[in-house]
Amino acid sequence: MSDPASSIPSSATPYSVCVYCGSRPGHKDSYEAAAIETGTAIAQEGWRLVYGAGDVGLMGAVARAAQKSGAETFGVIPVHLLPKELGKRDLTHFIITETMHERKKVMFMNSDAIVVLPGGAGSLDEFFEVLTWKQIGLHDKPIFLLSTEGYWKPLEALIDHVIDEGFAPLSTSSYFETVETVEELVERLRSLRAARS
Repeated sequence: MSDPASSIPSSATPYSVCVYCGSRPGHKDSYEAAAIETGTAIAQEGWRLVYGAGDVGLMGAVARAAQKSGAETFGVIPVHLLPKELGKRDLTHFIITETMHERKKVMFMNSDAIVVLPGGAGSLDEFFEVLTWKQIGLHDKPIFLLSTEGYWKPLEALIDHVIDEGFAPLSTSSYFETVETVEELVERLRSLRAARS
């Protein structure tokens, strides 16, 4: 196994955007188009892509686009998903972990911002984990939902329902931002990065 501890970035590491997304392409061509646009934009900005190291679905689309445009890529995959997600071994950094929990931890530790593209249960799991960590004060990294064609509207409605029913504070909805386009996403990431530098 690769040693995750050795993967922690140095001061020379580019601004790193962690992308959570589906290991399937989904039914709409616009989902894959947005993934390709995201990977390309990350490269054009000189940022690094951090993601789940798969070469399938939206995961593969975002990674191939980032590579094609010259981005540094950092992928993390648990050993049991290597066959299913076709671990993409031609990345700049390819980390194999023992467990899913370790995968998520290494991805988070090596990122400056989190972006969630359309995806399924795994993407929801990753989103809620970093959202919960932010809610309890473990980090202050920006979290974005890229809601291509309104994909994440039901999730936003669920979070509003949880707040309305008294199971989360009103501030929960401020722990993430929803954007509709990759252009809007890049503008917000640029702005936040400039404000923190």
